[in-house]
Amino acid sequence: MKINAKEARNKLSSLLNQIEEGKEVIILRRGKEVARLVPPKGEVRVLPKLKDFRSSIRLSGKPLSTVVIRKRREERY
Repeated sequence: MKINAKEARNKLSSLLNQIEEGKEVIILRRGKEVARLVPPKGEVRVLPKLKDFRSSIRLSGKPLSTVVIRKRREERY
């Protein structure tokens, strides 16, 4: 993917996500290549999506707010 320097500044986060997925990004200034962003050498490790991670968490016990309120009351007396 080729992109000019101004767009690269505005879309850096998006570009980093693409690089993380294994893509290569070439940054141009006035039509000439000035930088090439590539993923690091070695195994490309794709992290799980945050939504999937959150859905995998199972809650147990009482809500934290209930525990905190109870402990505060116990400390007062």
